[in-house]
Amino acid sequence: MYRLCIIGLGNPGKKYDGTRHNIGKDWLIKISNQFFKKFNTKTKFEAEIGESHNNELLWSIPTNYMNDSGKTIFKILKSTNLKSDMLLIIHDDLDLKLGELRIKKGGGHGGHNGLRDIINKTGQDNFMRLRIGISHPGNKNDVTNWVLTKFSPDEKKIISSSYSKFEETIELICNNKIEEAQKILHTR
Repeated sequence: MYRLCIIGLGNPGKKYDGTRHNIGKDWLIKISNQFFKKFNTKTKFEAEIGESHNNELLWSIPTNYMNDSGKTIFKILKSTNLKSDMLLIIHDDLDLKLGELRIKKGGGHGGHNGLRDIINKTGQDNFMRLRIGISHPGNKNDVTNWVLTKFSPDEKKIISSSYSKFEETIELICNNKIEEAQKILHTR
């Protein structure tokens, strides 16, 4: 019986690795190394899957594109004991400054197409989200290209510092101590 599923959003394929849009997926892969060594392909979920914490935690990377993430989430909810409020979605957020972190339960999609698809396909928005700030390019017309670019060396330093904060809170998150994690993540 699972008590939590942690999902990292991103696009499939090497060319998207390290891009702003893939930060959720990239962080999930990196942090999961503390708990298990290898993801396994699970075609029925359209995802890469791992387990930890005595098989109580499910880790998932959808293998479909970001805008189709809801398909994987729907299949996970349908095939496991998990309910939508037992999910943590890790994703990029244009509305947060670079490296800013916010964790919360519920809310809308905020214009994020991955979240929009999850909400549309599951009919639920009460899942937890870890929002990772990637900043906004300033012009709405530049967003598509912006999210598919990689971080500059200076930006990588900021992101690395934020990742360290995330790493500090991962056990709290895994043990559903979200308020305690918020205190650490939301403090500058």
